[in-house]
This record gives sequence, structure tokens and C-alpha cells, in this order.
Amino acid sequence: MFIGWAKLKTKVPAHVVSLVVGTLVALVLNHLGGAHVGLLGEKFHYQIGDLVGQGIPQVLPQFVMPWQNDAFSWSLVIELLPAAFTIAMLGCIESLLCAVVADGMTGTKHNPNAELVGQGLANMVVPFFGGIPATAAIARTATNIRAGAFSPISAIVHALFVLAAMIALAPMLSYVPMSALAGLLIMVAWNMSEAPHFVHTIKVAPRRDVAVLLTCFTLTVVFDMVVAVVVGLLLAGLLFIQRIASLTSVNRVEGNHPHLDLGEDVVVYDINGPLFFAASEKALSVIDRITLDARAVVMDFSDVTTIDISAIHAFENALDRVRDYPVYLLDVAPHVAAKLTTAGVMAIENVEMVDSVQSLRERLASTAHNVSS
Repeated sequence: MFIGWAKLKTKVPAHVVSLVVGTLVALVLNHLGGAHVGLLGEKFHYQIGDLVGQGIPQVLPQFVMPWQNDAFSWSLVIELLPAAFTIAMLGCIESLLCAVVADGMTGTKHNPNAELVGQGLANMVVPFFGGIPATAAIARTATNIRAGAFSPISAIVHALFVLAAMIALAPMLSYVPMSALAGLLIMVAWNMSEAPHFVHTIKVAPRRDVAVLLTCFTLTVVFDMVVAVVVGLLLAGLLFIQRIASLTSVNRVEGNHPHLDLGEDVVVYDINGPLFFAASEKALSVIDRITLDARAVVMDFSDVTTIDISAIHAFENALDRVRDYPVYLLDVAPHVAAKLTTAGVMAIENVEMVDSVQSLRERLASTAHNVSS
């Protein structure tokens, strides 16, 4: 019913039609067909004080203090922390992904900070009313937009209608068959899985990304979502470090530098990319002892975006290999210069920073030409 109605392209949601038809069929079978179909009101009950009822309670959520629950304890909090952080990360990712999808459908531009702050505030409030963490849903957002929504007010209206349905229609909802809800949830889960996009990603994405995707998918099915997210973050982090490390290089310019024109007796090292623990040692190993007659060494830092303490130690070792020559660090970014200064690199006697090629030429002009090899 759900699939067939969805193909009609009407504005009446297939979910509503499926539940109504399923409820009518269940009532007919229960009263006329001699069969028994399990209903929502038969499977769940609630207790408010001394009142015990079946189905959905026809009352507003009550304000409660979670820590006043008898089951609350600090050991329980510590036990739930890993799952809580995982849910928080997944909620952030899902909300931002949903916002991107909505931007593509409406031609708008979302504010990611506002999205996450709003979601965080909402999830901090709902536990006091018996709620659970919530996040933006791509399926509902897309349905909302297709129905004509164009502002966040539509989400508020949606929430108000859900609340009104719970208060006014709770007795009627008790007649909804569990089988209809199960079928509805299966279709929602299938739509949320985005199977065509999953297959497309496997076909076109880089192999490393596909490996992470399949690993997380397998771990989710075999174990649970918490394990999958933790392993996925570790794998993604390692792959990111490897990719960034591949961007780092140190090249010794043979002969005269094409842009600096400093003369062939000046050894120039062109340093590119971020200098950090995963790339610095290998990259800076190119800086070796100079075996030719040279009067100075120039290290071009114009393309160095950042440096960490591991790279600073490796750089100090590289400077020790050229300690017999004046060393000029050209065009060092302010934040990189601050780190080198704090680490004591600039206190080394033969090391000096220059901020322009003109300043470098002036310093080289004053350098003695009889540098020992």
C-alpha cells in the first residue's frame, strides 16, 4: 500500500494512508474475520499515579529531574558516556548532512553553527520531559520541503501537530495495528538507508573511502553503532594524516633558484606543506651536509602552513647538519615564526629569519664568501 500510494505523487502522505487502511483492515479482521491482529493499545500501557491505562497517554509530558530517578548513579553515567558521545557525533553529522540536502533542494545556505547550537539546546531540554536525543531527519525534511515548506517554522508546526495528535487522537491511535507500524518502519528504514547512494558511493569513491564505508557498515551489522563509529573515526583520522603527509615535501634546488636568483653558491631548500609528526622526519632528511663550496643556505618557508613540536625537533637536527653555514629562513608565516622562536630555534647562532627576497639579498651581500665546506 505504501509503495503503491507513493507512486501516485499526491500531496496526501503515503504514511497516513497506509496507517488508516491498515487500521481499518485490522478492525474488520478482529470483528468479522475471526482473526486477531495485535493493536498498539494492547501492547503498551502507562501509569500516572494510581491510574493505569492502555496505549498512548492522553496527557502532556511531565517535567521530571532525571537524577531523581532511583536507577540514576554516577557509575551509570560513566557507563553511558561512550554511547552518549557517539550519539552526539552522529547527531551532529546527520543534522549537517540534512542541512546540506535541504540547501540543495531549496537553493538556500544554512548556518552550521546555528544548526548545532539549536540541536544541542533542544537535546539538553528534552530529558526533563522524558524525551530522548533527537536530530534532523533527511527523510522528513525532504518530505516537508516537497509539501511546500520553505522555512524552519514548518518544523515547529510539525511538532505542534504531533503534540495535538497525541493529546486529541490518542484513543484512536490505540487501534493502529502493530503490523502496520512494523511495515511503516521497514519502509522508513529502507528510505533512510539511501541504498542507491550507497551503491553509487562504492562505485565512484576512492578505494580508501570505500574501505572505511564497508568497514563501518559491517561493524554496525555485526556489533553495534558505537563500535562502528569509533573504528570509523580512527580509520578516517589515519587516512587523513596519510593524505596530509603526502603533501609535505622538501626539495633541494639544484643550481640557481628560478625565482630567487641568488647565485649558484647559495644552497636553496624549497619546503612545502605542513610540517608535523607524520611527515617532518622523512621530508627534512633531504637537508644534508653540504659538500660543495657555498656561502649560505636558504630555506624557503613561504609554503609551510604549520609546524608542530615533532617537526621542530626534526628541523633542529637538520640545522645541525648545516651548522657551518649561515642559514636564512625566508618568508616564515607569523604563527610558524612564533613557534620556532618559542622553541629556541631562532637562538641558534647561524640561523636568521628574513621576510622578503630583497632583505635576503642584502644579508647575502654582507656574508663572507670564504665559507668553509
